Amino acid sequence: MTNQAGDLILVLITAPSREAAEQLARQLLQERLAACVNLVSGVQSLYWWEGEIQSELEALLIVKARKEGFQEHFIPFVRQHHPYEVPEILALPILAGNEEYLKWALGETGSKPA
Repeated sequence: MTNQAGDLILVLITAPSREAAEQLARQLLQERLAACVNLVSGVQSLYWWEGEIQSELEALLIVKARKEGFQEHFIPFVRQHHPYEVPEILALPILAGNEEYLKWALGETGSKPA
């Protein structure tokens, strides 16, 4: 595992619509909390909610972000801007990847340019 790969995470977030997902993606990018966000529309989600099995069409955000600050900054930001009461925000480690891409992603996240 490279240092750059270990510094990045892949975050999965579901949203109630393509529009809500795109708005959240743009906010994450503007705040430099994400380097890139892929949107996948038409994801069928089945889950337990308030004692019943629910079935909804959602949009999935696949976010490339820094591991550093995930708990302190990323999660609170998403919770503040997400329409769900309990949004799905799951982080997965990036074990390896194209070094040039990883370097680019790290360069695009972190502090906002002045």
